[in-house]
Amino acid sequence: MRNNFYNKEGIHLSVIQKEPLWTKSFIMLMVGNLFVFMSFQMLIPTMPPYIQSIGASGFEIGLVTALFSIGAILIRPFIGYLLEYKTRKPLVLVGAAALLFITMLYPISKLVLVFLLFRFIHGLAWGWSTTVNGTAAVDVIPNSRLGEGMGYFGLSVTIGMIIAPSLGIFLFQATSFTNLILLSAALGVIALILLAIVQYQTPKSVKNVKKDELTFSLKDSLIEKTSWFPAFITFMTSFGYGSIVTFIVIFGEERGIDKIFLFYFLNAILATCSRPVAGKWFDNHGPKGIVLFCSFLTFLAMWVLSFAHSNLMVAIAGALFGIGFGCLIPTLQSWALSMTPANRRGVTNGMIFSSIDLGIGLSGIVFGAVASFFDIETIFQISSVFLISALPLTVLYGKKKVVREQQTISS
Repeated sequence: MRNNFYNKEGIHLSVIQKEPLWTKSFIMLMVGNLFVFMSFQMLIPTMPPYIQSIGASGFEIGLVTALFSIGAILIRPFIGYLLEYKTRKPLVLVGAAALLFITMLYPISKLVLVFLLFRFIHGLAWGWSTTVNGTAAVDVIPNSRLGEGMGYFGLSVTIGMIIAPSLGIFLFQATSFTNLILLSAALGVIALILLAIVQYQTPKSVKNVKKDELTFSLKDSLIEKTSWFPAFITFMTSFGYGSIVTFIVIFGEERGIDKIFLFYFLNAILATCSRPVAGKWFDNHGPKGIVLFCSFLTFLAMWVLSFAHSNLMVAIAGALFGIGFGCLIPTLQSWALSMTPANRRGVTNGMIFSSIDLGIGLSGIVFGAVASFFDIETIFQISSVFLISALPLTVLYGKKKVVREQQTISS
């Protein structure tokens, strides 16, 4: 069966007549976004042990993730509104510059309160940048290759989320937090330069809109109704992933695992190899099969990690997680965007990233609070329930959708 696709001018395309994907703009945007994520993500696993070293309590360690996520969520409705009528380039560069600036402030944060304030501001900048960059990517990807294109663009997110933390852990343990910040800032400078070179495309439906024709609505700028389900699944799985972000370094120290970075390293390799395949599968067969398969793999990976007492077990868990979680999040994002009108893609991207940040942020608070009652092994096992939640929910969603379609036809 031949699928129907249309390019940005509304011209019908067959699956055989593919529009070019690997343009200069797409490559530069993808690489620039990779450096944005590497600059940021290499700090993530080192934040909890660093703030612990300056006297933070267990609850305050949880706030490191939570306050950041709150900042990101608060800014996204406003950036989603701006994306409905603003051109892309200024918004992209402002976000990258803000991330670079706040990163360079961290070395002066010797007080817990100041550190937490910086994390909140960092969250605002992160929410801005991720929403704008993701929307800019959708604008330059041909509609007929959306799943494949977002799959490759998702690699810039996935690789940054996975390689950078292992590098951050290594530098934090081998040198100092200040040196880690210096490298992170250097990557941020490279990202800013690359993103400045990109030739951005803004949809006509956005260019033709004037600011005075729009009325800001917090609800409409925060939620896109057509794609709520992928966003909800993204929230649930991110909640499960949040326990790894918060506790994996501390878990490695407690178990005496000296190469905990192997989790992220193997994660990166397998995600890199599997994500393009998943993207093409999405374009040809849809998202549900990938979502079900990857949900199970992330569940399995979490249980392997919880029982790990050696570098080998950590590596196996990382490999499974790379295929599962590494494909799951980009697939959910592509699913959501494929259901969204062009002028609302900024809102949908904001909703997806807010779902990630809200899930990870709440996870930090919840599991940080219960860390006094359970060991980290048990916390990982509890988290696994949320990682596999996509499996039954997607099955139920599919059945309800079929029932609705049948009722519509019969009426």
